[in-house]
Amino acid sequence: MLFETLSNFWQDTGLANLAYQNVIMIVVSFIFLYLAIRHGFEPLLLVPIAMGMLLSNLPISGMFVEGAEITSSNQLPDVGILTVFYALKPIIPSIIFLGVGAMTDFGPLIANPKSLIMGAAAQLGIFFALCAAVLLGFNAQEAASIGIIGGADGPTAIYLTGKLAPHLLGAIAVAAYSYMALVPIIQPPIMKALTTKKERMIKMEQLRVVSQKEKILFPIVVTVLVVLLLPSAAPLIGFLMLGNLLKECGQTDRLSDTAQNALMNIVTIMLGLAVGASATGTTFIKAETLKIVVLGVCAFAVGTAGGVLIAKLMNLFLKKKINPLIGSAGVSAVPMAARVSQKVGQADNPANFLLMHAMGPNVAGVIGSAVAASVMLSMFGGY
Repeated sequence: MLFETLSNFWQDTGLANLAYQNVIMIVVSFIFLYLAIRHGFEPLLLVPIAMGMLLSNLPISGMFVEGAEITSSNQLPDVGILTVFYALKPIIPSIIFLGVGAMTDFGPLIANPKSLIMGAAAQLGIFFALCAAVLLGFNAQEAASIGIIGGADGPTAIYLTGKLAPHLLGAIAVAAYSYMALVPIIQPPIMKALTTKKERMIKMEQLRVVSQKEKILFPIVVTVLVVLLLPSAAPLIGFLMLGNLLKECGQTDRLSDTAQNALMNIVTIMLGLAVGASATGTTFIKAETLKIVVLGVCAFAVGTAGGVLIAKLMNLFLKKKINPLIGSAGVSAVPMAARVSQKVGQADNPANFLLMHAMGPNVAGVIGSAVAASVMLSMFGGY
């Protein structure tokens, strides 16, 4: 009787149900926690992701139930709290965009509209990865979802993948957010390889002052134009511009503050935990996951290179030269990519201040990645 009791107790422990896939993902979660806490790599993202990954890979904890459907008859213990967070994935990206919009100053983009070209060029990585994924055997919907990693925009990646290839959501979301956090490591070598020291030392003139009227009209005009052309962009672009309008109109400071702080922090925690929880050992440790990770970093590298190279091309026709380093900020990791442009530029010229110039392509990249996702949703959403 004692032996049977002990045996039953052992079978009910996580140790008895621990698979090697779970062990691997637990180790990965520890690495993410180390990078976030010890080296400060986007801790607001990586800590929730790592903890979600850790909790879902501790066996029979019940925190995340793969394939569970949330219905009115379900009780929370039946599906797990992280499963509930995961079920909110269709709406969380839009709420994240609301907060991003409330924190974003589109002034540098308005003052220098040429930034749109660099922001668009940085989306080349998306379409490069899409084509490469098709060649590697992924279908069109899966390839589009993999390609969006190149936009370095986690909420957009989750939104598009949830629509086109939800079975790949865990791998794509983890890859997208990981590369966003690793921007300071991935981008500088590419930027330096594609530019000369003379180009990196180019000083740019101070941007003109943008009026409040321009800042108010910008989100309204962009919403109308983009959503008329691409109705599927409304959930992302509409909320991004709403957040920005709350910030700029001068009459909704309380709403803007809530969107920037309390609401943004809440949904970031929920999203991070849900993304991490979806990376269970059984679904993540597959050959296709490795392909996604490799394609993701290639997409990110090509996007960075595209922004830099288009800036160099533009310099052939411009009297006032652009520092090509700001082109790398065209990926929509805001404001990390812009900070990297500033840091790399100051390494060669301490008197160089590129941050505000880089914010132009950076915020253009946010719009660009959302537009790219909408194009692919329109193209492949009916398959």
